[in-house]
Amino acid sequence: MKPVRGAILPTPRRLHAPTDLTGRGVTMAFLDAGFYAHPDLTQPQDRILAYVDVTNPRATRAALDVPDDSAWHGMMTSVVACGNGHLSGGRYRGLASGASLVLVKCGQVRRVAHGDIQRGLEWVYRHRRQYGIRIVNVSVGGDYEASYHHDALSRAAERLVRAGVLVCAAVGNAGHLPGHPVLPPASAPGVLAVGGHDDKNQLAFEDYDMYHSSYGPTIDGLQKPEVLAPGIWVAAPILPGTPTAAQAHLLHALSEAPAAALREVIAAHPGVDPALDAARHLEPPLIRQLIEARLRDDKVISGHYKHVDGTSFAAPIVASLAAQMLEANPALTPQAVRRILIRTARRLPHVPVDRQGWGVISPAAAIEEARAWRPAPAN
Repeated sequence: MKPVRGAILPTPRRLHAPTDLTGRGVTMAFLDAGFYAHPDLTQPQDRILAYVDVTNPRATRAALDVPDDSAWHGMMTSVVACGNGHLSGGRYRGLASGASLVLVKCGQVRRVAHGDIQRGLEWVYRHRRQYGIRIVNVSVGGDYEASYHHDALSRAAERLVRAGVLVCAAVGNAGHLPGHPVLPPASAPGVLAVGGHDDKNQLAFEDYDMYHSSYGPTIDGLQKPEVLAPGIWVAAPILPGTPTAAQAHLLHALSEAPAAALREVIAAHPGVDPALDAARHLEPPLIRQLIEARLRDDKVISGHYKHVDGTSFAAPIVASLAAQMLEANPALTPQAVRRILIRTARRLPHVPVDRQGWGVISPAAAIEEARAWRPAPAN
């Protein structure tokens, strides 16, 4: 991993995205291992319309207040797309910071089963009208490669698309492995499969490179992914109430403390970080070196955020851009959103086409084209 230079860029800025659209009036569903009612989604207004656990019918909304290990991934993916940056003064907000959310838990921290993702998509299909769901983000993948002709998970995704719901799915992170397989639902033809690129936390397009995304051809001979979004250096929330959060708060406080106060700050937080406790006797310059190394290695941005990588985070970025497009033009169909995103994407000139599809999303161009789109007249 290359060293990042300077502060982590907010997603809207790194994508040169318009700021007058926030996905207002659009409902997005998220399928993941678990979720948490993060302040960036609930303050000052709670935008979570519904929560369901397809693996536990007795689960209630109260489960969103429990910071267990399963909550990490879905909390991050949903906030990357729809967070309003409440804990960062608005800095680390998603493109769809005004959208409403439906959260569908379909697994645990160590296991998200093929069939449970299917059940999650089927739940969304049955409740799409009740909640006005227009977009589904799936940042988890099935257990095996499968033809969409026979795979029930792929068929559930295709049915949603035909019903007017855009399905965005992470293509996976196996681009560096033999076979680089693309798993359902990303492998289904109607699903918008999203890969990742590495912008090196910079704004210049000519410096962009690829992330190690999975890519096709799929088992059915389809080329995936269709488009790319940032797959690394993405700001995401730290799960409140966890030891990781306590360590991040301490590291951030130490990064802003004067050298003479470092020992005092560490002493005031015993047990939070054993490595820092053990370093209290060192001279301040050595303590400072340890703090800087920990901030870098733990990817800490502040006490509330860290930077993450994976196509799991590229997919919700594309889903959040789709929400902006639907706010601009609610008449858009999933097929129209897909075509516009593909048509306006920019290819990386030095990367093989089979790895990147049509290239990096271009929010401003996509939104401009979305505003102008009109459905074809009926025969």
